[in-house]
Amino acid sequence: MSYNLASLGPGGVVIALLLVLSLLSLALILVKLVQLWPARAGEKRRAEALEAWGKGDRTTAQAWVSGGNSPADRVLAYAMTSLAGGFRGPPLMAELLRRGNEEFARMNGLIRLLELIAMISPLLGLLGTVLGMIQSFQALEMAEGSANASVLAGGIWQALLTTAVGLIVAIPAAVAATLLSARAESAAQMIENAVGRLMLLEEQPRAA
Repeated sequence: MSYNLASLGPGGVVIALLLVLSLLSLALILVKLVQLWPARAGEKRRAEALEAWGKGDRTTAQAWVSGGNSPADRVLAYAMTSLAGGFRGPPLMAELLRRGNEEFARMNGLIRLLELIAMISPLLGLLGTVLGMIQSFQALEMAEGSANASVLAGGIWQALLTTAVGLIVAIPAAVAATLLSARAESAAQMIENAVGRLMLLEEQPRAA
């Protein structure tokens, strides 16, 4: 026998909401993949740019990083341009910290929403199950004991279906949120490493 969402009673409303959340989750995952896929790119190019900077070839170094599109490239390019223009010291470090935090916040954006979907989907599924069980036992009470076991079992499996759907939505969302967050943190570490190496190279001639 086939069932539509309306036949599931309160559980059908919950499943419809979970389907909306699943579509939203998929859209968020695709958006973040497009955004974070290049976030860790250009490590070799940055290494070559820093090597050129250390040799005093600042023009080549700036050209290497200015063509990049990763967060580390953008922050490093700003740092090189600022140093070449004579902007240095605590004000520069404060601005680099601000830009690094801004890049990380941008990379981490929407991941919280994905985590929220992963958290509330099982709860919505459980709510649908509880409402469905209440409805089933209300029907059993109204039947005054004349309902057979198959009717009661049918109501119970329909109620439990919402919990299963909630878990199906939550698990991919939770896995994706964890992996995307790890990629964002890795990209943020690349920003810190690139800027740190640049500042170390900038200090080396002074120590000589």
